[in-house]
Amino acid sequence: MLAVSQLSKTFAGRELFRDVSFQIHAGDRIGLIGRNGAGKTTLFSLILGDEIPDSGTVELQRGVTVGYLRQESAPTGGETILELAMSVSREMATCLATIRLHPDETTPEHIAAHERFSELDGYELRTKAKRILAGLAFHASDHDKPASTLSGGWVMRAHLARLLVMEPDLLMLDEPTNHLDLESLGWFQNHLRNYLGAILAISHDRAFLNNICDGIFEISRRRLYRYHGNYDAYLEQRATREKQYRTAYENQQREIAHLKAFVDRFRAKASKASQAQERLKRLERIERLDPPDPPEVTLDFRFPKPARSTRVTIALEKIRQAYGDHVVYQNLSLEIERGERIVLVGPNGAGKSTLLKILAGLLPFEAGRRLPGPNTSVGYFAQNRTDILDIRNTVLAEALNSNRVLTEQEVRSLLGAFLFPGDDVYKNVGILSGGEKSRLALVKLLLDPPNLLLLDEPTTHLDMPSIDALIRALHTYEGTIVFVSHDVYFIRAIAQKVIHINAGNLTIYAGDFDYYLEKSGATSATAGLVATCADNALLRPSDKRPPRPIIPENQIPDRSGRSLRQIKEQKRAEAEARRAASRVRREKEQRLAELEAEITELEQLQNELAAKLENRATYENPAEALEINRQLAGVANSLSRANSEWEIAATELANFASDDKTFNLEI
Repeated sequence: MLAVSQLSKTFAGRELFRDVSFQIHAGDRIGLIGRNGAGKTTLFSLILGDEIPDSGTVELQRGVTVGYLRQESAPTGGETILELAMSVSREMATCLATIRLHPDETTPEHIAAHERFSELDGYELRTKAKRILAGLAFHASDHDKPASTLSGGWVMRAHLARLLVMEPDLLMLDEPTNHLDLESLGWFQNHLRNYLGAILAISHDRAFLNNICDGIFEISRRRLYRYHGNYDAYLEQRATREKQYRTAYENQQREIAHLKAFVDRFRAKASKASQAQERLKRLERIERLDPPDPPEVTLDFRFPKPARSTRVTIALEKIRQAYGDHVVYQNLSLEIERGERIVLVGPNGAGKSTLLKILAGLLPFEAGRRLPGPNTSVGYFAQNRTDILDIRNTVLAEALNSNRVLTEQEVRSLLGAFLFPGDDVYKNVGILSGGEKSRLALVKLLLDPPNLLLLDEPTTHLDMPSIDALIRALHTYEGTIVFVSHDVYFIRAIAQKVIHINAGNLTIYAGDFDYYLEKSGATSATAGLVATCADNALLRPSDKRPPRPIIPENQIPDRSGRSLRQIKEQKRAEAEARRAASRVRREKEQRLAELEAEITELEQLQNELAAKLENRATYENPAEALEINRQLAGVANSLSRANSEWEIAATELANFASDDKTFNLEI
C-alpha cells in the first residue's frame, strides 16, 4: 500500500532522520511516536507530498486513497457542518456547494448538480455522514449550521467526520484525540477497531495507542524503529532494544580503541606494518553507531505547599445556569472537601467545563450561591490556554504577571525548568505551540500556588514525559483537584472520586475511575473502550477473518509462525549465548589489559636500564654494568614475548567482536 525507502530529511540545518525505510499494508494500525521535534509531522508531510525529501522515495500503490487529519484546525468555507462531513471529494463538494448556492430546484445549475449528487450515491452518503456526526457528538440541529461558526475543536471533529465518511485506504491522523471528550473518544475508538483501511496515527494518548495499534513506529537517533504490538508492548521491546544498543555501542567503542592501539603501537615497525595497515582499513570500514540518546530533558517539578483550606473547600447552592433557552443546571448543589481528587465525566455538552468555570468564579450564573471557603485560593487551568494567558506578552512578562512579588531571576529559573531556556523567555506568547502554552500555564500556577486546582483537559498538547511529570507533581500536591480529561491514563492516575454529569444531573461515585465503571454498569461506549484497553484487546472486523480456534496460550503462533513456547525457548537460548559470549569477551579483554600493563611496566624498566647504561659512572663498576646489560637483555626478551602475546590477544578480541552478535545489532 505504502512503501518508503531510504528517506532522509534535514530541516533548518538539523538532520531529522536519514535512510528511513518502512512499508504499511492494508489493515495495519500504526502509531507514530517520538520526541517533540523528532520529525513526526514532517514525515507525514513527506508521505503526502507536501514536502520534498533530501533523498529517498515515497511510493503509494496505484489507486490508494489517503485521508489526513491535521493537528491544527483546517480551514472552512461557507459549507454547513453536514456538507463538510460529506465533502469526501472535490466533485462532491462542488455538487453540495452548487445546490446550496442554487436552492431553486428548477434552475439548470441545481438540476445538474442534483443529478450528479445522486450518481455519486449522495443520499446514502448523507445517511452515513449523519450517523458519524452523531457519534462525534453533533446534534441533528447542528447539521445546517455554517462550519465557520464552530470553535477550533469542533471544526476538527467535523473534518474527522469527513474522513470517516470518506473511508480512505490509508487514514493519517495527527493527534486525533486532542479535541474529543470521553464519550466521543469511546465511539471513535470503537469505530476505528472496525475500520477496513490502514491507520497511521501520531498520538501522545497511550490509552488510544494501546487500544488501537498493532504496531509502533518510533523516530529516534535520526532513524525509524518498528515495534510489534501496542504501546505497552513497545515500552517493553524498546527497553530491551535500548539495552542492546548501548551494549553494541560500548562494544564497538572498545573494538575501535583496541584497533587504534594496535595501529599506534605497530605502524612504525616494519615487521608489523602490514598488520597495522590491515587494522587501519578495518577501522575505516566500521560503520560508527551513534552514541545512545542522553536522558530526555523533561519537566521535573513539585507544586509548593499551598495554604490549608477549611474542610469544605468550596460549595455551590441551588445554582441555575442557562445559555438562552438551554438550561444547563437547575438547583445544582455541590460540596467539595479538602484534599479530594475529582474527575468530571459525561457526554459532550453536559456542562463539565461550565461547572469548572462556575467553581473558578469565571462564569456568572442566574441564581444560587458560590461559597468558597475563607482560605480557598483557586487556580484555573483552561482547556483553551489563551483564556488564561495574554498573547500580547512575552513569556517572561506573562510569568511575572502574578499576585506574588517575585524577582526576575526566580521566575527565569522556574521558566528554565519548564524548558524555556535563555532567550526563549522573550518569545511572544501568541507564537507559542500548544505544548509551550500548557507549560507556561503550569508555571503561572506554580508561581502563585492555589489550594484548589481546577484543570480542564490539562494533558492536551503535552507529550508523554511531560504528562508523567504532571502526574508525579499532582501526586505530591496537598490541595484539592477537580478536573476534566479524556486521557484515561491520566484519569486513572489521579482521580479518587468521579462525578458523572448528564442533562444537568450529577451522580457521585465515591471511588476511582474503575470503581465508577463497575458501579455504572460499564454500559457506555467509554466504559467499553476502557475495558478493552485494559485487556490490551485488539478487535478486527469480524467479516474479514473467520473465528480463531482455541489454542493454548503457549502454542499461539506469532507472525513468523512460532509459538509462545518456542519464542521463550529461543529467547532463553539467546540469553545464555549472550552471557557466554560476554564471559569470553571479558576474559579476552582482561587478558589484553594484563598484557598492556605488563608491556607498559617492561618498557618503563627498559628505559630505566638504558638510562643507567648511558651514565658513564655505571662503567666504573664493570660487574654492575655487566649485570645491567644482562637485565636489559632479559627485559627485551620479555617485551618481545609480551608484544607477540598482545598482538595475538588483540587479534582474537577483534575477531571475536566481529563475530559477536551484540556487535551487529540490527537498527
